This record gives sequence, structure tokens and C-alpha cells, in this order.
Amino acid sequence: QVQLVESGGGLVQSGGSLRLSCAVSGGLFSIYPMGWYRQPPGKQRELVAMIKPPGITSYSDSVKGRFTISRDNAKKTVYLQMNSLKPEDTAVYYCNHGSRPWDWGRGTQVTVSS
Repeated sequence: QVQLVESGGGLVQSGGSLRLSCAVSGGLFSIYPMGWYRQPPGKQRELVAMIKPPGITSYSDSVKGRFTISRDNAKKTVYLQMNSLKPEDTAVYYCNHGSRPWDWGRGTQVTVSS
């Protein structure tokens, strides 16, 4: 069974940066498309970035040009580098399979102050 542990969130001022990490245990990590999702307060969860083997990336329009997703297959870890953060990026961030999510982890809270 795949388990997901997100980390790296926090409180940051508008314009700041954070780097999120997601450790994945179980499964065949290197073959999975992996995504970062977020759920703002009172809203539905949305996919914001995805990386497919061997490294093809895609982003939602809301984060394109500011966020970068990457992965380290040896460490079974997915990263999300977030730059030029905006208050509207405030959300709980989760990682999961890019198209067929497993059980969700706890996520990591990102709060961007104006």
C-alpha cells in the first residue's frame, strides 16, 4: 500500500518561496505520474502540477511560471518549488498519483500573507 508524507509548508509573505517535499513509500514509484494538489479553504481540491516519467511536467494556469515540480526516483520523493507566492496560493497541499489517487496523506499547510 502506498503511503504519502508531505512536508515543507509554512507561513510566508507574498512574493516569498517555499519548497514542498513528498516522501512516497510502497509501490513502484518510478513508473507513476505524480501530482501536487491543493485545497484552499472552503474549496475543492485541485491538481496544480504533474510530472510523468521520464520528467514531462504540466501545470495549471494559476501556477504556471511560478511553481516547478520535480522528482528524485532514488529517494522516492516529489518536490514542489513555489516562487512568487500569492495570498491565493494559501491552501493545504497534497501529493498523490497524477491520475488515479491513492488514499490521501495529511498534506502540508501553506499560508501566504499579503
